[in-house]
Amino acid sequence: MFIVENATFKISQRTLLHPISARFERGKVYGLIGHNGSGKSTLIKLLAKQNPYSSGKISFDDKDINSWPQREFAKHVAYLPQQLPQSTNLIARELVAMGRYAWNGLFGSHPKKDQEAISQAFAFTHTEQFADQFVDTLSGGERSRIWLAMLLAQQSQFLLLDEPLAALDIAHQVEVMELIHKLAHEHNLGIIIVIHDINLAARYCDHLIALHGGKLLAEGNAFDIVNSPKLKEIYGIDLTVIPHPKTQRPVSFY
Repeated sequence: MFIVENATFKISQRTLLHPISARFERGKVYGLIGHNGSGKSTLIKLLAKQNPYSSGKISFDDKDINSWPQREFAKHVAYLPQQLPQSTNLIARELVAMGRYAWNGLFGSHPKKDQEAISQAFAFTHTEQFADQFVDTLSGGERSRIWLAMLLAQQSQFLLLDEPLAALDIAHQVEVMELIHKLAHEHNLGIIIVIHDINLAARYCDHLIALHGGKLLAEGNAFDIVNSPKLKEIYGIDLTVIPHPKTQRPVSFY
């Protein structure tokens, strides 16, 4: 479990994240929503130990995240940044195998357990056909799915995903969100995702956290957050919200 207690982040006297408190448990999908610059990526980077928090406290499994050795932390928490490398010079199988680094080191062998984890990661992301292709030759959406497979090969308890849907078409966005939902509910992973599509967030996330101007504006389930008054607070525009005809979950449109 992640516990965030009044955590802040400042750079050169500028506060990018004001005191925020939140809890993240396994078995759920958490969606971080809000306008550009609201603090979503800042928060997820603090959780991923990419940036040190300025004040307050962030703990993982009842232990301050600053006291976790990086490699040991990676066995429990996997992070996918917003900006992925444009060039890797690796075939997909090699990149996915790097997800096992936390367990074996850079030059460790890949025994049966590692190979099973790698094969399972390809299967989960439906990317087996790309396994022997160079990552750099794949489309943006295909590369994103290979990077997600690398995270799954890491077999961590938490996945921290910063806008993983950005390069995907709508079909693959839905496929990835269905996978994320399945991983959380059937495999007891905790998944925190920065997501801009409010309708996908409402459909697949168990808990939404809305940020605005570096502050926590609201949190709750889809019905608590995806309604016209709350969306007006978050995004500053009037959106109409209706129930989905099949799922009854809220759907918003301009």
